[in-house]
Amino acid sequence: MSAPNRATLWGRTVVDELVASGIEDVCLAPGSRSTPLTVAFSTHDSITVHSHLDERSAAFYALGRAKRTGEPTPLVCTSGTAAANFHPAVIEASQSRVPMLLLTADRPAELRDSGANQTIDQTKLYGEAVRSYRELPEPAPEGRRLRSLRTTVCRALAESTGTPAGPVHINAPFAKPLEPTETDDVPADFPRRRPTAVEGREGPFVSVTPGRPAIAPRDRRTLVEAIDGADRGLIVAGPSDSLDGGAIRRLARAAGFPLLADPLSGARFGTAGTDGATVIGGYDSWLASVEWPDPDLVVRFGASPTSKTLRNYLRDGEARQIVVDPAGEWREATFTATDLVVADGTDLASALAADLDSPEPGTWRERFAEAETRYWKAIAEETGELFEGAVLERVFSGAPDPATVFVSNSMPIRDTDRFARPRDAELTVLGNRGASGIDGITSSALGAGSATDDPLVLVTGDLAYYHDTNGLLALSRCGVDATIVLINNDGGGIFHMLPIEAFDPPFTDQFETPHGLDFAPTGELYGFEFVRTDSLSGFEAAYDASLSSSGTQVIEVRTDGEASHRRREAIHERVGERLG
Repeated sequence: MSAPNRATLWGRTVVDELVASGIEDVCLAPGSRSTPLTVAFSTHDSITVHSHLDERSAAFYALGRAKRTGEPTPLVCTSGTAAANFHPAVIEASQSRVPMLLLTADRPAELRDSGANQTIDQTKLYGEAVRSYRELPEPAPEGRRLRSLRTTVCRALAESTGTPAGPVHINAPFAKPLEPTETDDVPADFPRRRPTAVEGREGPFVSVTPGRPAIAPRDRRTLVEAIDGADRGLIVAGPSDSLDGGAIRRLARAAGFPLLADPLSGARFGTAGTDGATVIGGYDSWLASVEWPDPDLVVRFGASPTSKTLRNYLRDGEARQIVVDPAGEWREATFTATDLVVADGTDLASALAADLDSPEPGTWRERFAEAETRYWKAIAEETGELFEGAVLERVFSGAPDPATVFVSNSMPIRDTDRFARPRDAELTVLGNRGASGIDGITSSALGAGSATDDPLVLVTGDLAYYHDTNGLLALSRCGVDATIVLINNDGGGIFHMLPIEAFDPPFTDQFETPHGLDFAPTGELYGFEFVRTDSLSGFEAAYDASLSSSGTQVIEVRTDGEASHRRREAIHERVGERLG
């Protein structure tokens, strides 16, 4: 691999090593200082470039791809505030354990603290939100430096998908010339003198074999005995992009326990392991209303559940609670869990299922199954008119099999938790619940959609849609199609759930924040079909039409945030009366 100058040699080496390690896609944001990397990526035959004009949108797009694939899509940007705009997605990736590799170009080190233009201190820019930080050495035609560069790239990729997965930051200082301009600073015979450093090896320069945490056989037997000895056990699956939902369902079936499955757990939807498993999805509405004994054992996988009702139920019981976490981190904010098991959740669930005898359904499991049946019957009777929960019910009952469904934070994910009935369908349901922000939702969804041939459905609120309109440019620039359900209640409807609702002012102006924006022009601006409806039947027709059409359609559903919240409260009360 010859190179006209040092910067080009460095850029080509980084990309060469990433490709050798299996990387096929990259997200590029424009800029001058990143020219050596941008040119190397864009001219490599094995790389697909996803080009983004906005660094924040680019980072969330890469986040969405990684959620869907389990592998990082490297991010490249120029120096200065461009790198700072990656930060929100870095935080989300860290909190939700999503692989991410950041390649931030930088000015040479001697220009720091000099007043040089577009120069900030990028050293450890993302603080503790990254799994590791590396600064590349100054480009030079030296064998050891190139071997160090290749080793750093291999290690960074491995760290991004390690335990726990997360973002890794590589800062790459470049001095001019940045373009592939011919100079005399790379000797013509350098590739011959240092062939391994310049050309690399067959495959990755360093092959990293990751380990998966597992418990000792005697400890597994102890868990099996605890499950066998429980009269009233529960499996709780919280949000996770890496758990195998089929394995969790097989464990629930083998243990004879009901499975309370968060919509983001991978266990609420799907066909693998469903037969014989009691999968519960309506707990958010009825769990606090039923009167029967508390569980005596709870086995928990994934992050803390979306449902506050479920979190409080687990907090207030006296059961032994076993939290399974592969990183050995504490993700249970009520501090009532009794056991922390450091193990890969999928592997442990599969092993425990193989060790258990699949008992016949008992009274405990039958109670949950009956409550679940009665709940969904009641929901069918209560969701015949337009409110936000009815829209989410229709989204999930009508989603294609298979499909990727990305759900925004705030009310959409809460309505999903309450109104999305478990289905024997391959629905990959994703959301940004690490830090639970509304920034970057559209970009994350389009990134996820770009990584699969499955139909993509995005459910978002008006504020989240407004917050990431820049992300809509990926529809045309990156060739992604989607059905986007935009629930517009003209402001922050979630705040109706909080006590501040009773204090107005400042509630309307400072919390609900009605904006009065007309989103229809975004269709013309970004080149998609925009449909508006204020009826449930109108939404159903538009949704069905979009799912059977090519291209992208945004379906805006106009709702009243306060009326929807009152409707949720009324349904919650009526369901509680029926099941209590």
